[in-house]
Amino acid sequence: MAGHSQFKNIMHRKGAQDAKRAKVFTKLIRELTVAARSGMPDPAANPRLRAAIMAARGANMSKDTMDRAIKRGAGGEDGANYEEVRYEGYGPGSVAIIVLGLTDNRNRTASDVRSAFSKNGGAMGETNSVSFMFDRVGAIRYPAASTTGEAMFEGALDAGADNVESDDDGHEVTCAPDDLGAVREALEAKFGTPEYARLDWKPQTTVPVTDEETARQLLKLLDILEDFDDVQRVQANFEISDELMERLG
Repeated sequence: MAGHSQFKNIMHRKGAQDAKRAKVFTKLIRELTVAARSGMPDPAANPRLRAAIMAARGANMSKDTMDRAIKRGAGGEDGANYEEVRYEGYGPGSVAIIVLGLTDNRNRTASDVRSAFSKNGGAMGETNSVSFMFDRVGAIRYPAASTTGEAMFEGALDAGADNVESDDDGHEVTCAPDDLGAVREALEAKFGTPEYARLDWKPQTTVPVTDEETARQLLKLLDILEDFDDVQRVQANFEISDELMERLG
């Protein structure tokens, strides 16, 4: 029985990993399609498409799959007209949440997001109900192996960036939204193509979540939101200690 249970557990985990991989691919393909449609299909002349290609390569997407998505977007052949959407609300512990998505059906996506909030201790609000607590920034990320923190700081300073945060996972450079293109080009010349370069929402302050049940419910809500095919990214202004994260498993 123990061996059988272990086998089932392994198969369940593998199935979950495969499903998650499929969802990641769905989001990446959607971004590739929209990026190709919104600008030139040539990544050298389209920063958003270049960033989408780098993200797809990082997820080990095949070149054929990427090429098909780009061709569909450039030729408008997929029949889906994706548009960018943003939803805002509060999660457990009064944590402010911004949900960014690409959808071909606003009503469906809004209904899914609203249901996720209401069923998991949160409430979806109106547009701009929480975004005033975030700054709109240009965000550029490099892996830790790309260079040292000191070199990235000096390069970002020369490029006109506002801030650099480096840790074991990588380097996050932020700048004014209007400066994103110039800063990205300057950094690319020194460090190569980044993992991503995009407009983002950065919380001005963070809300500490110290109660275990609140933290568990908050993380569940964020997981559900990020799991939707129409959702590309979720930003939130919370902070959970390492000790509490360990207790949550």
